[in-house]
Amino acid sequence: MIDSDGFRPNVGIILTNKERCLFWGRRVGQNAWQFPQGGIKADEVPVDAMFRELEEEVGLLSHQVTVLGCTKRWLRYRLPKRFIRRHCGPLCIGQKQVWFMLRVNCGEDAFCLDKSSKPEFDAWRWVFYWQPLQEVVYFKRQVYQQALEELAPLLYPEGAPVRRQILATGQPPLLRQKHR
Repeated sequence: MIDSDGFRPNVGIILTNKERCLFWGRRVGQNAWQFPQGGIKADEVPVDAMFRELEEEVGLLSHQVTVLGCTKRWLRYRLPKRFIRRHCGPLCIGQKQVWFMLRVNCGEDAFCLDKSSKPEFDAWRWVFYWQPLQEVVYFKRQVYQQALEELAPLLYPEGAPVRRQILATGQPPLLRQKHR
């Protein structure tokens, strides 16, 4: 499903834990990291797509998370020209996303990256709040920044942490490659 402007409707998911760190997934077979995300089907509303993608990509069910909130509008990014598939229609030039922030209410043993027949991630880790801005692929960086800035008050009502302080604090979180 592509809109009249060439953008594919999509949801993005920012999972948080009780330490206010974020789930960061490594794409299968790549050294590329991102938040869970996925397309919205024609018969879905964004929240339904978010729960479907959460289960498909991370293995979590709705009762294992609390929805803290979502972005108030679509956030868009354009694909670089080399990633645009020009020989299939309709032409998709990028994605428009509603971003959700969720708190995980279960143990890490509930995470299952290979629940679907075509897994998105092969490893994951918890990262500090602003760290994804340094690690996500360049063409998604602005949308990640918009989502993190808009949703930060849900996790940090007292004010979001300063970026350089968060990135310079502590050791890198452990990598998890657990499949069930």
